[in-house]
Amino acid sequence: MSKGIDCVSLKDLTMSMVAKRSTMLFFSDGEDHYCHRVRIVLAEKGVNVDVVEASIHDVPEEISELNPYNSLPTLVDRELVLYEPGVMMEYLDERFPHPPLLPVYPVARAQNRIWSYRIQRDWSIHVDRILSSDASLDEVEQSRKALTDSLIAVSPIFAEKPFFMSDEFSLVDCCVAPILWRLPRLGIELPEKQAKYLSKYTSRVFAKDSFQVSLSDYEKEIGHFHMSTA
Repeated sequence: MSKGIDCVSLKDLTMSMVAKRSTMLFFSDGEDHYCHRVRIVLAEKGVNVDVVEASIHDVPEEISELNPYNSLPTLVDRELVLYEPGVMMEYLDERFPHPPLLPVYPVARAQNRIWSYRIQRDWSIHVDRILSSDASLDEVEQSRKALTDSLIAVSPIFAEKPFFMSDEFSLVDCCVAPILWRLPRLGIELPEKQAKYLSKYTSRVFAKDSFQVSLSDYEKEIGHFHMSTA
């Protein structure tokens, strides 16, 4: 993709090679916002990683030998295999401590984790339903309205600090940014007032080198909206 992140062919991989690799291996769906959040962390940390492009709708056979849930994303670091995005992100933050993406103090760390939990409960589940091929039109519209209403309600928060509830870029931003990047794809347009609350935040985060490096070809394509309105 860019510096530190190279795409490799599935045909070049075998299980024996995985065990001997000196670089990390990340199986990622370029359309999936959970994969995207981990790619942001990888890029922010400057990790030397091989990204294997895959699809959550057609998971490669190699994954079934590594991951009991046969799911994406999947991260392989030598003999360690991780298959939950939140665990991956915290592992990477501890494995590569600079720049730190979690606060130092326990109370601040807990608050950070609670925000990530709320984003999952209040936003991510609706993103998943809107993009799901199994959801009915009514379910999609209900989730689109719920996500829009929630973003409108919290929009002033984005104007209070440089990053989400923080003066420093954190793992919470790594969860928020992929969702906000996808709003046009989700069919969500915020009212002008609320959009202005978000505009400085999104301009700041989307302009970060790590965010730009993290983008898949699909994400670059849907991001034309942001580039044209920046």
